[in-house]
Parts: sequence; structure tokens; C-alpha cells
Amino acid sequence: MKKNWLLLSVIFAVMFVLAACNNEGKEAAKTGDGNKEKPTQTETDATKFPMEITNEGDAIKGGTLKVALVTDTPFKGVFIPELSDDAYDSTILDYAKNEIFELDGDFQVKDTGIAKLEVDKDNKKAKITIQGDVKWSDGQPLTAEDLIYPYEIIGHPDYDGKRYDDDFQNIVGAKEYHDGKEKTISGIKKIDEKSIEITFKKVSPAIYSVGDGLWGYAAPKHQLESIPVKDALIASDAVRKNPVTLGAFKIDKIVNGESVQLVANEHYFKGKPKLDKVVIEVVPSSSIGEALKTGKYDIAEHYPTTQFDSIKDLSNITIASRPEMSYSYLGFKVGKYDKANRINIFDKKSKMNDVNLRQAIGYAMDIESVTEKFYQGLRVRANSLIPPVFASYYDGTLEGYHYDPEKAKELLDKAGYKDVDGDGIREDKDGKKFTIRLASMAGSDTDEAIVEYYRQNWKEVGLNVELTTGRLIEFNSFYDKVEADDPEIDMYMAAWKTGTNPSPVGLYGEGAEFNMSRYVSADLTKMLKDIDSEKSMDPKHRAEAFRKWQEYMSKTATTMPMYFRTELFPVNKRVKNFNVDYANETKSELQTIELTADAPVK
Repeated sequence: MKKNWLLLSVIFAVMFVLAACNNEGKEAAKTGDGNKEKPTQTETDATKFPMEITNEGDAIKGGTLKVALVTDTPFKGVFIPELSDDAYDSTILDYAKNEIFELDGDFQVKDTGIAKLEVDKDNKKAKITIQGDVKWSDGQPLTAEDLIYPYEIIGHPDYDGKRYDDDFQNIVGAKEYHDGKEKTISGIKKIDEKSIEITFKKVSPAIYSVGDGLWGYAAPKHQLESIPVKDALIASDAVRKNPVTLGAFKIDKIVNGESVQLVANEHYFKGKPKLDKVVIEVVPSSSIGEALKTGKYDIAEHYPTTQFDSIKDLSNITIASRPEMSYSYLGFKVGKYDKANRINIFDKKSKMNDVNLRQAIGYAMDIESVTEKFYQGLRVRANSLIPPVFASYYDGTLEGYHYDPEKAKELLDKAGYKDVDGDGIREDKDGKKFTIRLASMAGSDTDEAIVEYYRQNWKEVGLNVELTTGRLIEFNSFYDKVEADDPEIDMYMAAWKTGTNPSPVGLYGEGAEFNMSRYVSADLTKMLKDIDSEKSMDPKHRAEAFRKWQEYMSKTATTMPMYFRTELFPVNKRVKNFNVDYANETKSELQTIELTADAPVK
């Protein structure tokens, strides 16, 4: 009863403050967000909604699909996969993407995509072949040079993105090329105008999910090769204004950070789309419910699950959903990233390097009540850093960190954090004032209420947690600070979209810039290598390797999973043939979408 009253009091107090700020015209944003039985992903409300929406009615010819990109911050506008690391840019690129492979429902490469993958595991090689006469959106043919060029961008000595990591260095000669010792990547060879061969240091099951260093995109060399990789490429018109692409639609007009208009790509390898245009506009989270109700948009991407109540009874939309390849998490800063050497360095003397402290913080969080009150079952407490959608590798037996404030207090006592002066707040091990600084993203009104509730949870066990900058941080600024290891951040709330390859090396490896807690250890490195080892060609061995890693990360608690997420897609009833089933090429059948009216249904 006490925790429910606490939850309600925090909600009401924060809503009052936010309402006052909004009345004054102030606006608050890589995806952004007691002992109970641990719920699983299959128990959420996601099962109420279909993955495919057909909608009845005769289709009109052409038409414009109106898409709302729900975010409270401008999109970055980096429209090239080799440099983009933003979920919103990625969503825009989904309509024009340069993906060369298609995957099945188990996220394994199929033979139906632009390119075919053939793996020679004995000789540690892969052959990639363009199937048919595929053209770029500008009419130029896709060639083997375009398959090689992304590797030359990522491996380039001047490359400043995050894709050059331990996985990429699995390609023979990639490191020597990046270090400037060789002018080409020796392990990548052009066979003919439509095929290339890549030689790896090792081949594991990850390669079939576009891992082991394999890259799943082509890059238009004829447009990009004259642009220097250092600084110029990311700022170029070819990336920001007029990218040449392979997807169902091609980018036509961009209003920086606000909107993108795409038109049908007559050269799309599956045939010209039935729609004439797609217009994607940024819509604040506070406005999206009313915008859908009044028929302003056909589809909402990144719809906030905290606002499910505002759309669940609308008669002009149908809701599609699916479990996300994502999880929200609480990360603890325990080191720094060495940019020059591109490695993470763990600091044993870091403020948050106390496993009992980290575990106590986890047990103090009443995540179960937050999922119930705010997410209507569309998020559940996560127990692992592998989302359940990866059924072969997810460990459902892990307990994780359920709400147990008494256990949190015991761990803090054990670690030496005690209330010395009797004010209800614990001092550090030396008896000095102890404050933990939390960074979290701004978003909908309820995001602040949720963070405040967790701060109250921590206060109940004697921990003083203050917000970095004194408030929630805008989406882009948040990630800039976290990635830069801002000294004002002790812990942070973020989310990962893992992609189709569940291998964690790209997020938690020693050379992974995405490893933002900066935790590394010999044991961790060994486990990551085992997951993507040749021994793991045996499915049982790989499943066990995943299990050991999940258990290790749970005990270490440097990155603590918070929620498994369900993705909602509100779809207007004039839209036909919309499908988000992962077995349906992950929304790749965009060319089949049709409309039954000239404007969205109100």
C-alpha cells in the first residue's frame, strides 16, 4: 500500500509542475526511455494486437502515406548506415534503406534479398553475390565495388564512427588498413562485377545473422568516393540532402530535423511501390494522440507506450505490435573510452565500481509497479540483456533484480554505505556525503514522473540520487554526454535496439564504443569470444555460451536490464497491407502498401 501511495503522490506532484511549465510555453526528448513473480514477454498486452493489418476497401491509385515520427527532439539527419547511430534516422532510412540481405523470422540470411550469401566455414570465407540487375535510385547499376566500399569507409584510418570495433576487425587485413599499414583490406576481394569474397579470422554462427564483421549494406561508391571520410563525409549533401539509395522509396526533400519527403523508387528491385510518396514528420509526444484521432497521420513510428490509453479506443485506427529487439537499461559508469586506441578502459577505483552498491540500486527499483501503472503491460521487467524475441538464446530462468528494498539495505550495509549523521541518507565508506548523479532522457510528461518515482525508491533505502544537469536531458545531448563519459554522470537510463544479430560483442566488447559503461574484464572478453567462436557452430554450445554470459552480466550488474519492450504501430484504417512480422522481412515489403482513400480516416 505504501509504495502505491508513493507512486501516486510522485505522479501528481510532477504532473503539476509539468503542466505549469507547458502553460508558460516551455517544452521538455538511442531509443529513448515488493517481490513479484517475474513476468515474461509473452504475458504482455502485445498479444492482443496483430502484426499484419489488411483493412477492407478498394485501393486508390498511388497516394501519399503520412508517417509521424514521434520524438521531442529533431532527428540528426545522417542518412548513411556506416555513420548513423540514431534510432530516428534509422527509422527514416527504413523506407529507403541500402540493405542487401533479407532475413527470416529467426533473423537468418535468406536468398531472397538483393544479395546472396554463401559461407565456406572450413576456409573462413564468405561470397556475396548481387542477384539480378539491381540499380541505385539514380539509375546507376549496383556493382561489386558498392559492396566493398562500406568496408573501406568503416575501416578507413580517418573513420570516426562507431562501427569499427572488435567484430569488424575479424576481417583479415581490416586492422592493417585502419592503422594505415596497407592501402586496401587484404581479406576483401572482387571476384567479378557482381560478387566479392571476404576472408575472416574466424567464422561463427553470427555470420548468418550478419555478424562476424559482415556488413549488411551497400554504399554508392560513384556518389561517395570523391568525398573525404574525415569530417567531410558526414557533413556532405550525399549524406544529408540527396543520398542515393536502394530501398522502395528515395529521399526527395528534407527539412532538417523536421521532415522528409520520399517518392517511389522506380528502380526498386522488387518493383515500383504502389504509393506515390511517403512524408515523414516529427511529431511531439504530447501531440501524437490528438493527431491520430483527427486523421492527420497514417502511421506513428516510435509511439510512446506510456500513451497507449489515448489511442486504444480510437475508431479510425488499428494497432499493430511486436516484441522489440530492444531493452531499456540502467548503466553504471566504471571506466573511460580511449578514443585514440579505440578501446574501453575499466577503472577499478571508479565511484560506481562496487558490485554490492550496483545490485542494491537494482533491488531498490520498483520496476514492477512502473510497468503496471505506466505501460499497461506493454513493457515488463527485464531479467536479461538478451531480448526474448531471440528465443534460442534468451535465458528465461534468470531472476534479475526484482523489487526488494530490504535486500537493497542489507547490501548497502554490507558494502559500508551507512547513515552516519542520522538524516536518513547514507554516507560513503569513509563517512563522507555520498551523492549519485543520474542522467536520463527527456520525453513525454510521464518520463519525469517515472524517474522521480525511482529517485524516491532509492531515497527509501538511503541513497541520494540527483539528476545530472538538474533535469532530464534532451535526446541528442543525452547520448553526447554519455558517450563522452561526462564526469557528471555516475549512472544513466538508456535503451538499446540490438539489431538482428543478438551477439553482444558490438555492445559490450573491449573495442566497442557502444560499451558505454566501459566495463571490460578478461572473463567477459573470453565469454564474448566463445559466443562467436567456431565451437559455437554447434547450436547447443552457443546457447550455453549465451547463458553463461547473461548470468555473468547479471551478477556483475554494470549494465542492468530494466524493461523488455513492445513496439506499437497505430495504423489508420485507410492503410492496406502493413506488416511488421519479423518473418516478413522486417517491414521490407513497403512496395505493397496501398491506401483506400485520398486522406486518412478521421
